[in-house]
Amino acid sequence: MPLDQQLSGINVLVTRPAHQAAFLSDRIRAMGGNPVLFPVLEITDIDDQTPLIDLITRLDEFDWAIFVSPNAINKALKLISEQHSHLPPQLRIAVVGKGSADALKRHGIHEVLVPTDQFDSEALLKLSELQNMKGKRVVIFRGNGGRQLLGDTLVRRGAIVEYATCYRREKPSVDTAPLLTAWSQNQIHAVIVTSSEGLHNLFDIIGSLGQQLLKSTPIFTVHERIALTARDLGLKEIVYSPSHGDEGLLESLRVYFNSKLE
Repeated sequence: MPLDQQLSGINVLVTRPAHQAAFLSDRIRAMGGNPVLFPVLEITDIDDQTPLIDLITRLDEFDWAIFVSPNAINKALKLISEQHSHLPPQLRIAVVGKGSADALKRHGIHEVLVPTDQFDSEALLKLSELQNMKGKRVVIFRGNGGRQLLGDTLVRRGAIVEYATCYRREKPSVDTAPLLTAWSQNQIHAVIVTSSEGLHNLFDIIGSLGQQLLKSTPIFTVHERIALTARDLGLKEIVYSPSHGDEGLLESLRVYFNSKLE
């Protein structure tokens, strides 16, 4: 089947933050589908940047800087460039996923430790470079209230860890009526979810009617943790493919809807 027909007539709800949805939306359109943008996470600046700036001025004290997301990179690197003409030479950089590695490349940073199989904290922690961390100083750039697994594990391995909160994740306030009307008329055929927090936000935002519609719609994700969250919320059809980011999501959509035509 030609690329531009693989998702023909399929409306896909894309719940990623608006500024991060362009690539996925463009590829869905290229496959003949229709992305329906409905961001369930809003990325905003932190109210007080003073602690973040103070930490960045001490960046040469650290052995490792870990960025947990492209948002952390985009928010932090502007401030880092204002405080440092270049990154401290001893500072090694690690990221959780390919999207973050690509974001660093756009800032001219190419020497980056990144997992290759699964893109999450668990995969990063398996890499040999982060096993013997005794006495190593690590700064983790993240959003407010992020997962503790990465930092806690590195501390158990002997590292001295500090957190740099550089953005906020918030649940947006949106008018759900147009979405629920379309969904009730069978005009939403799939939902893409890329974080557990986003899934919880979606569940809250759409209310009881939307939750019933969600439970009868296939949910696509590439992370086991999100799939488990979906099951806990009572969702019935979860398409989980532990593959590479957006390309994995697109392949799952293609396989799923092409199988319906057979």
